[in-house]
Amino acid sequence: MSRQLKRKPLDFIGSSRDDLRAFPKEVRIAIGTALNSAQLGGKHPSVKPMKGFHGAGVLEVVDDFDGNTYRAVYTVKFEEIVYVLHAFQKKSRRGIETPKSDIDLVKLRYKFAEEAYKAFKATKR
Repeated sequence: MSRQLKRKPLDFIGSSRDDLRAFPKEVRIAIGTALNSAQLGGKHPSVKPMKGFHGAGVLEVVDDFDGNTYRAVYTVKFEEIVYVLHAFQKKSRRGIETPKSDIDLVKLRYKFAEEAYKAFKATKR
């Protein structure tokens, strides 16, 4: 008997959907594959925990294409929904560290995701 996996819905916070849509097609496919794995409860090999979010289930997908680096940040902290918090092209040429402005935006959008999930759960009662 085959066990069918339940796919969690994917929800986008802020401009993350539009930002992701602006990426090159090859990058969108790579990130989409990783997000699909998250929706099915798995973790794609290109995904790693984002630094500074201990225990918050905040993960990032990094994809390099045509000399540029693209990132999508999402959370699997919430039982029934995967939230995409941020998608951006890394501009800095100084190391691999994520710029503070992007980290601050992820933190803010994580709070929005918490509120959205509370509202979602309230409607299911």
